[in-house]
Amino acid sequence: MSRSMNKAILIGNVGGDPEIRTVGTGGRVATFSLATGRQWTDQSGNKQEKTEWHRCVVWNSARGSGLADVVEKYVKKGEKIYVEGEIEYRQWQDKEGQTRYTTEIKVKELMLLGGGGTGGGRSGGMGDDMDSAPRRSAAPAAPRKAPAAAAGGDDFNDFPGALADEDDDLPF
Repeated sequence: MSRSMNKAILIGNVGGDPEIRTVGTGGRVATFSLATGRQWTDQSGNKQEKTEWHRCVVWNSARGSGLADVVEKYVKKGEKIYVEGEIEYRQWQDKEGQTRYTTEIKVKELMLLGGGGTGGGRSGGMGDDMDSAPRRSAAPAAPRKAPAAAAGGDDFNDFPGALADEDDDLPF
């Protein structure tokens, strides 16, 4: 059987303060919108820009992770964040009997990147000295073992992080 993966990684700005709800089982869920954008120059030399909006859903896990609580406390409108999770498509019937569809990112990991956007920023108990470094809000995944090299290639398992020091042209 072949393997498959459903993984979304987004870096963007929060579109509005998160909505926090408590469900019937006592669990908590946070929802918020995240804006990502891209820019390019078209064939006539004009700059173009497009913004995509993503609906993010964050649950407190049964293990007591409390990630929805972290969102409630620290994530605010305009905040730049990193989210990692799974894409989920859902459908339901609304009050008028119409079938509705939605696409959500089920967030499993979240990092506050600091330096809020134009819509707001950090508020409430967080000092400015914390804006300079990303902060993890979820426990990091276990270290991953490098895949075995192809036949005739070098084995990079002896050099963990050997490629991590390369300079990338990342926009952040």
